[in-house]
Amino acid sequence: MSTVSRGVGSVPPVRLPWPGLLALSAAAFTAVMTELLPAGLLPAIAPDLGVSESRVGYLVTGYAAASFGAAVPLTAALRGLPRRPVLMGALLGLACADALVAVSSSYALTFAARLLAGAMGGTLWAMLAGYAARMVPAERRGRAIAVVLAGITLALALGVPAGSALAGAVGWRAAFAVLAVLALLLVVLVRWRVPGFPGEARHARVPLLRVAVRPGIRPVLAVTLFLLLGHQAMYTYVAPFAAHAGFARTGVLLAVFGSATVAGIWLTGVLIDRRPRGTLLAALGVFAAVLLVLGMAAGRPAVLIGAVVLWGVAFGGAPTLIQTALVDVSGPADADVATSLQTTVYNAGIAAGSLLGGLALDGGGPAALPWAALPPVAVALTTVALAHRHAFPAVRTGAPSVASRGPGGSADRGVRAEPCPGEGRAPW
Repeated sequence: MSTVSRGVGSVPPVRLPWPGLLALSAAAFTAVMTELLPAGLLPAIAPDLGVSESRVGYLVTGYAAASFGAAVPLTAALRGLPRRPVLMGALLGLACADALVAVSSSYALTFAARLLAGAMGGTLWAMLAGYAARMVPAERRGRAIAVVLAGITLALALGVPAGSALAGAVGWRAAFAVLAVLALLLVVLVRWRVPGFPGEARHARVPLLRVAVRPGIRPVLAVTLFLLLGHQAMYTYVAPFAAHAGFARTGVLLAVFGSATVAGIWLTGVLIDRRPRGTLLAALGVFAAVLLVLGMAAGRPAVLIGAVVLWGVAFGGAPTLIQTALVDVSGPADADVATSLQTTVYNAGIAAGSLLGGLALDGGGPAALPWAALPPVAVALTTVALAHRHAFPAVRTGAPSVASRGPGGSADRGVRAEPCPGEGRAPW
């Protein structure tokens, strides 16, 4: 028996840089909390600012609009700068915006602070996945991105309810002050535990249009758009749909969904580096099946709860799978630009999905919601099934091989990932 077959000559697994990845995950958590917290505090914020609850709702809209509009131009403008200072600057901007919201008594100033927060959030979203990809070898890229994006899931499942509870106990301004302090602490943690990477040299930068038309980019963006269309059409109006199903406790249903997304992100982290395509097909297939069941048997509360559990598991892992596919086809060096495009598409999907759900609700009542959400999810599933050549391969590139070992047969233990297909240069 050879030494390799006994495991003596096998390549040892590369440990994930947990402190740095968890810092990035906490940044994702903070950005989601900053974006969504006002939605649960409308009755408390409105009298303090002297406006209606609907105008307070525009604070969430303003954040999304700024994120939508700023992600691409800011990412393009900053791509030549060292990555860590840009990341720290975006977190500092979030801290300033949350602090302004905490102390402002003017609706105009509060709205301006939310626009600043949205611009900083868009910059963060464009960076986080690419940053995680650069911190690990290519074969661990999917798991690293899953760790970072778990911050989104935790914010939705635990953070937003906890923030609303904190605001109820000590006031909504204190909740935003806590977010500002958290963002400041993350600036220090990023400087301490997140490695620095250089920006792109001017002569090496791939123009935005060339990144956008790279093989595989458009299918990934299309899946992002259609998945969010279907999800948001259903999720935005889950309260009237639950009432239609005879289950009026919407808070319980949302908690079940949030808990299931945690399971989904964990399961994705286990499978993503080994079976990315199969895992994404399964997630989208389960989501489509859930919508079909909800459309046919929504009147039973037990069916509704079981379907929401499966929906949460499927949707919890899907964004990480899609994000990893995008980083793979763009290459870590251009991931920030590609992700800025995805951020724009993501926010467009949220807005269009909410509109689609509203039209379905007005036209056919709550029972029409699953049938309105099903076609875009089916389109996303079909796109993944057909786009296997460039965008969604069965096996991710970058797996360890004899050719990738360093002198003496040992694996390269550094953080430099292998170039992705279509890359004409090393990622960094």
